[in-house]
Amino acid sequence: MTNSTKQKHNNDAMNSFDSLIINANLATFSAEHGFDMSRDSEGNNTPYGQLKNAAIGIHNGKIAWIGSQDEISSYLSNYQNEQVYDANNAWITPGLIDCHTHLVYAGNRSNEFEARLHGASYQDIAEQGGGIVSTVKSTRKASIDELFVQSEKRLLALMREGVTSIEIKSGYGLDLETERKMLTAARQLGEKYNIHVSTSYLAAHALPPEYKGLPDEYIEQVCEWLPILHSEGLVDAVDGFCEGIAFSSEQIRRVFEIARSLDLPVKLHSEQLSNIGASALVADYQGLSSDHLEHLSKADIEKMAASDTVAVLLPGAFYTLRDTKLPPIETLRQHQVSIAISTDCNPGTSPLTSLLLAMNMGCTLFYLTPEEVLAGATVHAAKALGLYKKGKIAIGCDADLVLWDITRPADLAYQIGLNPIIGTMYEGQWR
Repeated sequence: MTNSTKQKHNNDAMNSFDSLIINANLATFSAEHGFDMSRDSEGNNTPYGQLKNAAIGIHNGKIAWIGSQDEISSYLSNYQNEQVYDANNAWITPGLIDCHTHLVYAGNRSNEFEARLHGASYQDIAEQGGGIVSTVKSTRKASIDELFVQSEKRLLALMREGVTSIEIKSGYGLDLETERKMLTAARQLGEKYNIHVSTSYLAAHALPPEYKGLPDEYIEQVCEWLPILHSEGLVDAVDGFCEGIAFSSEQIRRVFEIARSLDLPVKLHSEQLSNIGASALVADYQGLSSDHLEHLSKADIEKMAASDTVAVLLPGAFYTLRDTKLPPIETLRQHQVSIAISTDCNPGTSPLTSLLLAMNMGCTLFYLTPEEVLAGATVHAAKALGLYKKGKIAIGCDADLVLWDITRPADLAYQIGLNPIIGTMYEGQWR
């Protein structure tokens, strides 16, 4: 190719974008721009994968070009005014991703919040008919429309803070009909609000009252319902609660075997209250993530590192339950396990609808850095959902972007209660 041909090809490319964002500072979280949470001993990485005085070209909902402002300046006259957005030196991050939520449910459990303040434990409340089973009763009574209406206000709160992708679990039905209602409501939320929703089947969440004393029989039902709901297009991944007050490793393994037969990825609520080998189990299945992890062992971490399973930390539950057992952050770092942060939005132990606050909690409660928690709400959260075209600003990735009125990226974890959002783009379209 001659020099003149190369120049024409370059000109054609620079004139073919659907839209441009100019005069921006980017936190890309892309290895191409120096992002590397592992950091070598010389510190040879670029924090946040940042790129200042930059521009982005967008085509067909994807990021088609990233470069300096100077590179694009001579081409701006070829674009209509409405195609060019001037960021005025504001910061842009990937769209935030809330990778662990129980957002769809009915009812209210503020009474349990009061009970915990009077000394009741998580286990005490569960044994007295509260906890997950309490929400199950309310959710079973609700219609799909009622679930939608109650849940959309929680979704909108997260979207107002820049969330462009979210995971929503079932697990408050514990019967086929209600699990279906929850997953259907989750799908409908994504369709109405133009946000990516990943659904997780969590029927192995708690033992319903009608199966009291019969956990194996209930797990058999969970295994039978999964192919049905998957065939209806309602399931993207399979989750479970592996804990002394929930289900054993062997019971969860039976569910995971069905997931494997359907080629569905798995994840797990693990090591929140004790260590019974749950993270090792999910690693055996090359699971997307292991979540909570306060009681995680070094052996579990080694298995997670080998299987490239993401550690999803949930500081909202840690805070609400006033826990004191910290997840083993330094050991996770040493083994270079990807760490994600999420709200764990749920009615009992984390009634949290602010991913920005979850990021702050990750810093103040778990001693993570601002860079770690922002990576945990973008690139690592995407990995925890298997969304490899989201969570970073890189060529070929979805143009899910958030524009912020901040001085530096650390402000997003530092500020409490202030939402500095300017605008959100989802798949190339400003909201």
